[in-house]
Amino acid sequence: MWPYPNIVAHRGGGILAPENTLAAMRCGLAHGFHAVEFDVMLSKDGIPVLMHDVEFGRTVLNPATGRVCDFTAAELVAMDAGSWFSPEFRGETIPLLEQVIVFCQKNHIWMNVEIKPDPAWEVETGRAVAQMVRQHYVDVIQDDHQNQAKLPLLSSFSFDALMAAKLAVPDIPRAYLVEALPADWLQCLQKLDAIALHIDHQHLSLPIAKAVKQAGFGLFCYTVNDLARAQEIMAWGVDGFCTDQLGLASIYPHV
Repeated sequence: MWPYPNIVAHRGGGILAPENTLAAMRCGLAHGFHAVEFDVMLSKDGIPVLMHDVEFGRTVLNPATGRVCDFTAAELVAMDAGSWFSPEFRGETIPLLEQVIVFCQKNHIWMNVEIKPDPAWEVETGRAVAQMVRQHYVDVIQDDHQNQAKLPLLSSFSFDALMAAKLAVPDIPRAYLVEALPADWLQCLQKLDAIALHIDHQHLSLPIAKAVKQAGFGLFCYTVNDLARAQEIMAWGVDGFCTDQLGLASIYPHV
């Protein structure tokens, strides 16, 4: 039901490195994580890049205005995505999804790829991300359809993006992301042929956890930074969670 690691480094390196960068991936690995979560959207020319915010101004300060989809991939990868975090990371750039996939494959890191589309590009983003992942995992898909643990997991708050991913590459597993549990959660999971529900731990209760697990789905939480809360939800049957506090990995061996 959940063949993946229990604890996942949020946006690569949690609070220890600039999010959604190769530096963050290296940081997570240095702290023993072989499982990362990160966000992906599309450039103007349709190439998947790592970024959480649709608009600049938080993690990319120059240019301080504009949207990711207004710039080509070549323009984006020249932008500084590290200075906002600390001078140590000045010059750390926005990475292409392909670069991160190659890094993770080389270092045996499992990926939870969150499809984070611009609202106007939901279908295109879901399709492009799924196709990029498939390109790098085609041998796994062809050789061992039953071993999901070897494949990344695509997740998204966007039903349309996940549906586009499903239609483009049905072999890549999917998870539906929600903040609070919607009334139609089960129907959405079934339509998407999803294997898991991802939910904000602040909106998770024991009855919800039981309902999701009894329905036969994996259950994953974001973003858990407190040891007591981590232990509580895992006792409820939660399969895994992402965290900014990489030290939490010490409580569970499977990272």
